[in-house]
Order: sequence, then structure tokens, then C-alpha cells
Amino acid sequence: MIDTAGPVRPGETLDVPQVHAWLRGQLPHLSDALPEVTQYGGGASNWTYRLRYPTDDLVLRRPPAGRKAKSAHDVAREFRLQQALRPVFPQVPEMVAACTDPAVLGCDFYVMRRLDGLIARKEFPVALAPDQARRLCENAVDLLVRLHAVDPASAGLEGFGKGRGYVKRQIEGWAERYTAARTPNVPSFGRVVAWLREHAPDDVDSVLIHNDFRLDNLVLDAADPTRILGVLDWELATLGDPLTDLGSALAYWVEATDDPVLRSTRRQPTHLPGMYTRAELVARYLERSGRTAVDFRFYEVLGLFRLAGIAQQIYWRYHAGQTRNPAFRNFWFLVTWLDLRCLRRIGLRRLFFAR
Repeated sequence: MIDTAGPVRPGETLDVPQVHAWLRGQLPHLSDALPEVTQYGGGASNWTYRLRYPTDDLVLRRPPAGRKAKSAHDVAREFRLQQALRPVFPQVPEMVAACTDPAVLGCDFYVMRRLDGLIARKEFPVALAPDQARRLCENAVDLLVRLHAVDPASAGLEGFGKGRGYVKRQIEGWAERYTAARTPNVPSFGRVVAWLREHAPDDVDSVLIHNDFRLDNLVLDAADPTRILGVLDWELATLGDPLTDLGSALAYWVEATDDPVLRSTRRQPTHLPGMYTRAELVARYLERSGRTAVDFRFYEVLGLFRLAGIAQQIYWRYHAGQTRNPAFRNFWFLVTWLDLRCLRRIGLRRLFFAR
């Protein structure tokens, strides 16, 4: 089954005539008829729509409504990054145009060409043999290694990050963002943050990182689902330590033998026979990239804390009534469980009433 969009969610409708009029200025060949508009439901951050014309199949991305963390949901930046990266990393979708005029939608947005392929969401869309699952994991890791080998200067992306010191900035930045979005029903993560500060290594490198590299952000060839056609969702991409990129990916990687709570959070088919374990992902990445890590636990825990920060920012919007998406109702439980998982990984016990 090719990945498809569904009905637009209540409260997240587009002003289609306004978008169409603006798009006609970018693509004069578009038909007079308004496009068929549907919405993708896999993401939990920016709102993503399919605009289907008789001759063009397009995707529009815009930020969600309501309060946002500083620098979050910068779709204009996401557009510029992909536009610059595509000539040297062809798995980036083709950009069409970006709009920063608030008179059109009241927010920035951009439009790109839709990639026609499979998305490996919670369940794989087609039957996948164990050897195919393993090959897909190998290809995904190797693609991440290739991304990290891109020379930012040659792609004109040297200004998309702050340089060395990324690891320590991540700890402080996510601690600040988590605290700002904290609600009364979630833990403080104080002991986790203290452990991260104490064990923070120096950056191993400063390269272009995706920061949300998951199977469900990859577009796969329908004829050969082990072949990766594209990488989606570059909102969080920046210049940073490549091992943090892998650590972030591990936070979403659920194995078939994991505990029931972790298995309930699975949103990509990493449980299938033949899929890599987290340890195998790390081993292949380090072998293919030639990099080393004295103790990869740090990057795993940082990835889990970062995931908690992202989930809490999303839950804050639901808690404040800024989104009615029912998928976000129980994110507080995920955040609480991630605190426990971090503490277990670093060998500490949860103090349930600690604030």
C-alpha cells in the first residue's frame, strides 16, 4: 500500500483558495481547479498536507497553531536546508517554493514535490521477509553515514549550526525547553539532567545531522522496499555531533523483546523478524563511519531525554487546549515512563515523589 493521506483534522483546515492562488504564482501551469486536499497523520509536529492536482502531486508543510518553543517549527529554515542539500544528497525531496507572507495562511509554509513510495509506519505496508528487513536496516544505517559525510561548506550549509559544543548545548537546551513545557503530572528529569551534565563528552565531529532519522521518515521503493528513495521531516536538522543523531534514532527503536510499555510506544516496524537490534545499529554505524564511542549509553540517554522533551512540548499544547488531536492525550504517561527508562539505563532508581 502506498502511503496515503486522510481527511483534514478538525481545527487544522487550510485556506485552500489562498494557497492555490499563491501556488499559481509559483507554478503558472497549474489548473484553475482547486486541488484535492488531504492530511498526513503520521507526524506529531508540523502539519503536513497533500495537494493533488491533475498534473502535480504536492505536499505542503506548515507549523501547528498555538504557542511554540523558541526556534521550533521553522519551516522556512527547513525549506532552505533541503533546497541546499538536495544537489549533494539526492534523497531530499524536490522543493517547489516557500511562503513567508502572513497574508496567505497567517504563518510560514513551504511546498515540495510528493515522493511516491511506501512509508514504514507502525506496521509495514507490505510483507517483508527477514532478509529484506535486515537489508533495509543496513541501507538505513549506511544512508545515515552518507549524510554525516556531506561537507556542509560544499552544500552552503556551514551557517546552519553553532559549531563545536553541540553536545553540551543539547543538554542545556532540552533541559530549558522541558522545564518551560512541564505540566504538573510529569517528573522533573532532574537526576537525568545531572547525570548527562556529569558524563557529557566532547563532540566527536561537527557534521550535518537529521535529528529525527527514523524508518517512518523514509520513503521506500514500492517495487523494492529495502531501497530508500527519500528522507522526510528535516525540521530539526542542524550541524552537530553525529553520535547524537544515532542516539536520537535509538530512542524510537523498539525491539520485539522489549517490555510491554516500550512495545506499546512503537511507531515503526522495528519488531519484525530480521530487524536490527539497537546494539546492531550502533555496531554497524561505528564500523561504517570509522567513529568510536567510549560509552554509548550517554548518547542513548540524551536521545531518550530529547524524546521526552519533544513529547512534553506536544503534550503541553494538548494540555493547554491548543490542539484537539486525541493522539496526544496520554503523552504525559510516555514522558513519565521515559524518565524511568533513562534512570534504569544509567543504573539509578526512580524516586516516584521526587520533584
